[in-house]
Amino acid sequence: MDVVVVESPAKAKTINKYLGDNYVVLASYGHVRDLPSKDGSVLPDEDFAMTYVTDDQSAKRVKAIAEAIRGGDHLYLATDPDREGEAISWHVMKALEDDHGFHDIHAKRVVFNEITKRAVLEGINNPRDLDMDLINAQQARRALDYLVGFTLSPVLWRKLPGAKSAGRVQSVALRLICEREIEIEAFKPREYWTVEVDFRTANNATLIGRLTHLNGMKLDRFSIVNEEAAEIAKRTLKAGDFAIGGVETKPTLRNPAPPFTTSTLQQEASRKLGYGAQRTMRLAQKLYEGFDIGGETTGLITYMRTDGVSMAAEAITACRYTIGQEFGGDYLPAEQRTYRSKAKNAQEAHEAIRPTEFSRLPRDMAAFLDDEQRKLYDLIWKRAMASQMGSARLSRTTIEIETNDGSAKLRATGTVVDFPGFLKLYEEGQDEKKDSDEDRRLPKVNKGEGLTNEKVRPEQHFTEPPPRYSEATLVKKLEELGIGRPSTYASILAVLQDRNYVLLNRKRFVPEDKGRLVTAFLESYFHRYVEYDFTADLEGLLDSISAGEVNWKTVLQDFWRDFSRAVDGTAELRVREVLDKVNDLLAPHLYPDAGMNRTCPVCKKGSLDLRGGRNGFFLACDAYPDCRYTRA
Repeated sequence: MDVVVVESPAKAKTINKYLGDNYVVLASYGHVRDLPSKDGSVLPDEDFAMTYVTDDQSAKRVKAIAEAIRGGDHLYLATDPDREGEAISWHVMKALEDDHGFHDIHAKRVVFNEITKRAVLEGINNPRDLDMDLINAQQARRALDYLVGFTLSPVLWRKLPGAKSAGRVQSVALRLICEREIEIEAFKPREYWTVEVDFRTANNATLIGRLTHLNGMKLDRFSIVNEEAAEIAKRTLKAGDFAIGGVETKPTLRNPAPPFTTSTLQQEASRKLGYGAQRTMRLAQKLYEGFDIGGETTGLITYMRTDGVSMAAEAITACRYTIGQEFGGDYLPAEQRTYRSKAKNAQEAHEAIRPTEFSRLPRDMAAFLDDEQRKLYDLIWKRAMASQMGSARLSRTTIEIETNDGSAKLRATGTVVDFPGFLKLYEEGQDEKKDSDEDRRLPKVNKGEGLTNEKVRPEQHFTEPPPRYSEATLVKKLEELGIGRPSTYASILAVLQDRNYVLLNRKRFVPEDKGRLVTAFLESYFHRYVEYDFTADLEGLLDSISAGEVNWKTVLQDFWRDFSRAVDGTAELRVREVLDKVNDLLAPHLYPDAGMNRTCPVCKKGSLDLRGGRNGFFLACDAYPDCRYTRA
């Protein structure tokens, strides 16, 4: 009897069916050991010795594995196919050694990217040894997170009363949100005007042109800055006789996006389905673990924590076959498409997220899935299919319109889809609406053709501040900066909300005062550790550990040497000193209407200052106790 260990009980049941009665498959339920949440779990002075503990529930599961092994022949460690999964397998082995005396056990690592019978049997037939480089990279990440969390958080508690915690990656994400809010608050809208004219062509069709030149001057966005200037332009246009000055049509190709990575799946599920990152990953986990289809439980998608954008050769072949069957040969390019990730620090060790069988059409799977699962599977299937479909062929047309005396020129632009290609199935969502006339349909006109001026329409506009981050755009930004990993994005967003550092309002992140204060403190006293490049470079070092290029203890030593000095440098800081500095940094936010004048609105003598108390931060008059004015 052989023993197989996986992470989830749902997978255990499915894989046991695939392997048959000669195997017993047990679940670890994720990590069986972890660093306890107390001082001393990582000891920098003892070569970063790490003390792991097994909680009571995990101990019972390890005991069950140990009992199964006593009567077994081989142990196969089949946890998830990533850095975290490799570490879980190692921890299972160490727990068996330390707690149950299995020092000479014959164990092998097994990986599969999808929960299908073919993939599981192939994995079991091709076992390997545990990869200590991957394991050490995970240990280094865990040690770094511990050292930052359990060293920096107490500093926050002492120096910034009411703050809850700081984290190596969460603090950087919080800084992004806070900096965007500062940009929004500092933004001053600018007025500008556009002028459009509704024309009637010789064939009685409507053509809309936008003013681009006036009295020999090319107009930019801010050339017409007020209503008076817009009215002058309007009078010129109303008096003019117009004709077509030229028509130019350029053919162009639009190519499909690659299949989903973890981050792009989270982004697109947010845009198109309104799902948060955690919800998306929970649904994807279920699609990965599988459903009973035709009497056999099978996974519908490949492993969902990945930054790879490629698909296996056999998957591409199956995808292209399904494209031909469903859409015909016109939608199938002559050669298969290949992709490489543009994300900083992408590991690309795994395939992109794709259906395990392209022949399982979303409409056929609907009977086995609930509504949320069906929508996500449909999104994954369409994105992967579209990635191998033909390019969309478009014609982009520009029509130049001018007055006979040359006093004004206008332009109309539009795009016609000559062949939809992949757009017949799927079009990537947009984070923000774009002000564009590209999709406007244009009538057929010829150079020199006269036009009838029906209406001149000046329109007032104001520039808008940069938008707050949504879950989709924040994940996209973190990935662009090389911060975090596919497995961490959802938890980063959750922690920021759980700590009440940010609020999700209308699906946009708004920093709470507590979050802004924490960010101001960290930027003042631990600036290096919330720098984007520093955090991304550290991610790169963890990848180098995975590749066996860097010693993990060296990375920890280099980090701790400078970080501990920064912590020691705050030892003599007084709370009042910290609050005064944060008070100055956040003055535009704390006193938006007062400017530099912080005079108490009640006594008119004292000044308002930031104070910290048991229930958080507040503003108070410094003339206390004579004046008891406070403001939350």
